Amino acid sequence: MTVWDDLVGQDRVQEQLGAAARDADALVTAHTDGAPVPPGSRMTHAWLFTGPPGSGRSTAARAFAAALQCTSPDRALGGVPGCGFCDGCHTALIGTHADVEVVRTELLSIGVKETRELVRRAQLSPAVGRWQVIVLEDADRLTEGAGNVLLKAVEEPAPRTVWLLCAPSLEDVLPTIRSRCRHLTLTTPPVDAVAEVLVRRDGVDPDRAASAARATQGHIGRARRLATDERARARRAAVLKLPLRVQDVGGCLKAAQELIDTAGDDAKQAAEEVDGKETDELKAALGAVAGGRMPRGTAGVMKELEDRQKRRRTRTQRDSLDLALTELTGFYRDVLALQLGSRTALANTDVQDALDRIAGSSTPERTLRRIEAVIACRKALDRNVAPLLAVEAMTMALRAG
Repeated sequence: MTVWDDLVGQDRVQEQLGAAARDADALVTAHTDGAPVPPGSRMTHAWLFTGPPGSGRSTAARAFAAALQCTSPDRALGGVPGCGFCDGCHTALIGTHADVEVVRTELLSIGVKETRELVRRAQLSPAVGRWQVIVLEDADRLTEGAGNVLLKAVEEPAPRTVWLLCAPSLEDVLPTIRSRCRHLTLTTPPVDAVAEVLVRRDGVDPDRAASAARATQGHIGRARRLATDERARARRAAVLKLPLRVQDVGGCLKAAQELIDTAGDDAKQAAEEVDGKETDELKAALGAVAGGRMPRGTAGVMKELEDRQKRRRTRTQRDSLDLALTELTGFYRDVLALQLGSRTALANTDVQDALDRIAGSSTPERTLRRIEAVIACRKALDRNVAPLLAVEAMTMALRAG
């Protein structure tokens, strides 16, 4: 099993990264540390992975990071970096390699303070590996100030440092940063390929894997969660009932409130799993005394943790709402396909009766307006409109058509 095995349906990207890893291996082996990259080399110091959600941007970046750290003896015999078995590959993939820093945020943005720490680390030489690799999974969440801090590091990188940035699209990254990166575009994986991975890697029943892959339209992460989490399946089933419940004003308001409550429950559940442990660990580190009393001068640190936990709960709620809205968009997309007689495969065949009912009682024009209402709701949430107001406006628009 190589490091590329989890990169689903991205043969062209895999080929490019494999070639770059071979060139990177040659550079290190030849001890050209500090020398400019030779002309024609497929290796460079900064990469930008873009693609739709679920395409495997972070998976590709992690696989490349592992290939760069590969120490397999087979390389001397012509083997390709990225064996998946050596210590370098294994530790990079599971997140314990000393020279691979994977950065993801559970907050709404990545600020200047966190970015400066990354830049400081990027100036260090590799401790045990062949390269110092920084994987920034949420480059689209950098604030403007943080992006400007990162720009300097990308412009003048250390000789053995590689930046791997991930974002949904080029427009989500500052022009000055993306112009200094080699760009790789990932595509949505085929549904069949995602189902095969769920069966092979996660041991999911083939029928359930196929259903999850079809329902999520090739989104690997969502498909895995849907196939393995009963609660996720129940939440999706509730969301897909919403189009049949917005027949009157009362139904619209009740459905909106339930969507918000469900998102809030998701955030609360995530907080219960993490917040308490974080708080206890910080108190112990700060020297909390018996009875829970904190030493003087630590109130500011505890307040900073509470603020970070609050921002994380906000993002969890937004992400849960966004997932529900994505599923609603998919439902109305299937309705439109039925109304237009399209041969496009339906994603939500498990609610075929609801699709047929909505398609038969409406028109393509009304369906398009409903899709636009869902998209408008997502944009409103991005602009920090109160979630309940945004969702109520959407459900009322769904009723009107």
